[in-house]
Amino acid sequence: MCQLFAHQPQRDYESQTRSLRIGGHCTSIRLEMSFWDTLEEIAAKEKMSLGKFLTSLHNEVLDHHGEVRNFASLLRCSCLIYRSRGAATIPEFREPAILDAAE
Repeated sequence: MCQLFAHQPQRDYESQTRSLRIGGHCTSIRLEMSFWDTLEEIAAKEKMSLGKFLTSLHNEVLDHHGEVRNFASLLRCSCLIYRSRGAATIPEFREPAILDAAE
């Protein structure tokens, strides 16, 4: 099972900080590239730029909850929800060969 996780491209878990303006305030968000890729995919499906999508999401959470406590965590969880609902295909990984300890 570890092959599935260990063999993923290193780029996917490298983090990147991006700056954006939300509600007239400049801020920066640091996420792993895999999450940025997913957010860009969601934004494209919504026919929005990434910045506009993030601003819309932030505003919706603000309207619903009155505050946004941890926006980066919200974005990560949003990506997990999006992926778990089958919006993307999961790559097939080959099962590693099982080696006998005596070999």
